[in-house]
Amino acid sequence: MSIPVLVTGGAGYVGSHACLRLAESGFLPVTLDNLGNGHAEFVRWGPLEVGDIRDRAFLDAVLVRHRPLAILHFAALIEVGESVRDPARFYDNNVAGALCLIQAARAAGVRAFVFSSTCATYGAPQRLPLTEDHPQRPMSPYGWSKLMVEQMLWDHSAAYDFKAVALRYFNAAGADPLARIGEWHSPESHAIPLAIAAALEPDRTFTVFGDDYATRDGTAVRDYVHVLDLADAHVLALKRLLDGWDSAALNLGTGVGTTVKEMIDGVARVAGRSLPLRMTGRRPGDPERLVADNAKARDVLGWTPSRTLDDILADAWRWHQALAGR
Repeated sequence: MSIPVLVTGGAGYVGSHACLRLAESGFLPVTLDNLGNGHAEFVRWGPLEVGDIRDRAFLDAVLVRHRPLAILHFAALIEVGESVRDPARFYDNNVAGALCLIQAARAAGVRAFVFSSTCATYGAPQRLPLTEDHPQRPMSPYGWSKLMVEQMLWDHSAAYDFKAVALRYFNAAGADPLARIGEWHSPESHAIPLAIAAALEPDRTFTVFGDDYATRDGTAVRDYVHVLDLADAHVLALKRLLDGWDSAALNLGTGVGTTVKEMIDGVARVAGRSLPLRMTGRRPGDPERLVADNAKARDVLGWTPSRTLDDILADAWRWHQALAGR
């Protein structure tokens, strides 16, 4: 019999890919999602419970019904610009919601918690590549909301029989190679889907924010990591916690930086056509470079990302072609 694991936000982008990997690893992913940003059709590998992580009575009922051994927590608002415009909404959903979930988990006897965090907790890099001991000084309410949840987890871990792993993503990208699930945000704010949309749709252009950085081609550098590599890390972290390992924070990135121009050129190769571009100035707060040091994840989890940028772009292209054909 499969071991039940509660996956909040399991109808979303990274969460649904984690459900796929959980099912392949012998677990039963129980998705909890309010479907505000998720998609019911992404829930393919286990049951779906529709509700909100801020609803304690609902959480208690779900935990009694399914009796999960652990929780993977993805449910969060993620758009950085929106967090600046409406920080109260982000703190309510991301921070208060996480606290409600943690309290319900403890009351139900759940002692293993894997948290979807972000490199946005670091803020502007003081040194590269970014290691887990880099100062955490977020530049947005979104980043602060994730850091606050991390701190709650460390405090709970110190005070109670409760262990957690916080996985700090860099730039999640790509899709299931079979195009069953993929990146589907509305509105979309991530670079690779926007570049693919510019290649697929004749009336779209891709905006490059800044071409005067001190990088090899003047555009910003980012660390793109395949969503299935991220999903694999969640399964590994879950297994380590269930084996009795201690709490930890881990970077999830490839350690390889890709410029925006290199990403654009890669999309053009996959699409077989050039992208219409619009050059504009830098966005306030955008770091010049974001690249992970993933040595700790390799040492603690035995995790090494196995997919290249070409894999990411090919899988994303296949998914967005399928999505456009719906």
